[in-house]
Formats: sequence, structure tokens, C-alpha cells
Amino acid sequence: MENNLSLEIVKWIDCHKILTLIREKVFIEEQKVTPQLEWDGLDEEAIHFLVFKDEKPIGCARAFVIENHMQLGRMAVLKEYRREGIGRALIEKAIMTARLNQLSAIYISAQCHAINFYKKFGFEVTSDIYLDAEIPHRDMKLDF
Repeated sequence: MENNLSLEIVKWIDCHKILTLIREKVFIEEQKVTPQLEWDGLDEEAIHFLVFKDEKPIGCARAFVIENHMQLGRMAVLKEYRREGIGRALIEKAIMTARLNQLSAIYISAQCHAINFYKKFGFEVTSDIYLDAEIPHRDMKLDF
């Protein structure tokens, strides 16, 4: 990771204002996801990944450990920081975290435009296209 990037695993209770700001900008303002869908009440139980560039929060993701796998989602990078490796850093941290916890797989619900991005890490498509928040998605899985 670049010297001016840092990535932390944080708790919702400690960082909810920062995480909310990033997700509101990306999902609610940019992608037009309704607040009712975005704020599903599950954040307090989730693991949150938070990326900083020059100490400014610019990206996040959340995960749940379910039985022996990780469900990764809500991956968001502020528009002006895309194509700088932030998404890659988030995925690599999630993979490392899953492996350290001896999980068997990571599951994601990927927006269709991002499928090739996830394939670079070994994720495979496991479903047909479906709409989530009016955005085309496909389920993907990475086995360890």
C-alpha cells in the first residue's frame, strides 16, 4: 500500500460518522440508493474496513462472519479517489482478514460493472443477474 494510505478495521460505534459520510456520498447521492435500503440496521454487528489517504477517510467496506465464511459488502470509494488502488486495498485486507480467521470463503453481491474487478482476485460468479436497489448485481464467491 502507498505510504500515504492506511487501512484500519474499525467499529461502527467509533467511526459511524465517517462511514456514514462515505456511504451517503457514494450510495445515496451518486447511485441513488434509498436511505431505507442503505441503512439496514446491521452496521453495529459488522466488521468495518476504513481507508485513509493522507489521514482523510476516502473508502470503506463492511463484512459479516457467518459460520465459516465472510459476507463482504457496502464497498465504497469516494469518486475523486477511484482508480488509485483503494478498492484493491480493501479487497486485499478482507482476504487477509478472512484467511487469518481461517474462513473458507468470501461472498459478495457485486454490482455488474465491478465483476471484472473482483475476478482479478479470484472471485467467481455464482448467480444470474438480479436487481438490488435497482442496480444490476451478481453474486460472487472466493474459496480458500
